[in-house]
Amino acid sequence: MEEQDFGMSLPLSQDSFIELWQTVAAPPIATLSSLPSCNESPDSWKTGEHMEMLQLINDQVLADGFDENLFELPPEAPVKDFVTLPSSTVPVTTDYPGEYGFQLRFQKSGTAKSVTSTYSELLNKLYCQLAKTSPVEVLVSKEPPAGAVLRATAVYKKSEHVAEVVRRCPHHQNEDVAEQRSHLIRMEGSQRAQYYEDPHTKRHSVTVPYEPPQLGSEITTILLSFMCNSSCMGGMNRRPILTILTLETPEGLVFGRRCFEVRVCACPGRDRKTEEGNSTKTQDDKGNKKRKSAPPPDSTSARKLKTASSTEDEDKDVFVLQVRGRKRYEMLKKINDGLELLDKDSKTRTKVCVKQEVPPPSSGKRLMQQGERSDSD
Repeated sequence: MEEQDFGMSLPLSQDSFIELWQTVAAPPIATLSSLPSCNESPDSWKTGEHMEMLQLINDQVLADGFDENLFELPPEAPVKDFVTLPSSTVPVTTDYPGEYGFQLRFQKSGTAKSVTSTYSELLNKLYCQLAKTSPVEVLVSKEPPAGAVLRATAVYKKSEHVAEVVRRCPHHQNEDVAEQRSHLIRMEGSQRAQYYEDPHTKRHSVTVPYEPPQLGSEITTILLSFMCNSSCMGGMNRRPILTILTLETPEGLVFGRRCFEVRVCACPGRDRKTEEGNSTKTQDDKGNKKRKSAPPPDSTSARKLKTASSTEDEDKDVFVLQVRGRKRYEMLKKINDGLELLDKDSKTRTKVCVKQEVPPPSSGKRLMQQGERSDSD
């Protein structure tokens, strides 16, 4: 086969496509007249109107040159990220059921030493062991919007520590190889759990999508796991913590909030029993102090209630007085005898009529009483 000469030779070097386009020779426009259209007859292409139009298009393309953006795709529209609401510096720890009636419920497990997790309704406190799952039941009055999530956040309970971030101790962090090894709370049993660190407050939180209750049930159960003891040095260091569980949108709009205290220890049942007993004893002591602080009854008012008859009865009572020394006895006896005479004298005055007094004789003779004999007799 003979090689056909097209009047051009491709360069052997790796030139750009623009240079290759410039070397392309446009075919004569007359050669296109032999290609009839599907809807038109071959004779119609021979008219001057079609020939002139094709010639103008061919001249315009060659005059404009090669467009560098011919094979480039249009720029994609930028993807908008979700606008998350800014979190507060001091988290709110008050319960808020919201319009969906958000509530929490814990399984009853008692205070046996073998339990790994137990909840105290008296103290609103969860006691659990390290890295052991604690089931938490979520209840709502009506189904929240699609895409709602449950978020768990740990904060310190006391006001002097609330600004600090709750983290695991360095010892437990070094033993863990997970990506979220500094987070205290983990959501177990779900591959869609996501761990966050707030860019402003640096607080840790974990979210899991809300799943509606299964058929025949009214609750949705999530599994929380606490990865550090409350007594760990460098971590919580015996400082009480609170867990805030919220129902919210992916953007951070809160639908409902519940809060409870958590203690991570080796024996949850024993610690719960001890703290409940101490709380009950403290309340009893406060009640006793209030009763003791009441003022005693007024003694003067009690004295006024005594009647005159009771006073007379007390005057008839006989008391024995022990006196040391004869002289004191004789002196007190004379006083007592004098008082007795006064009492008798006052009584006789009321009973005996007053007699007329007879003046004594002027001479030294004595007045003779009735039944007495004279000296002469």
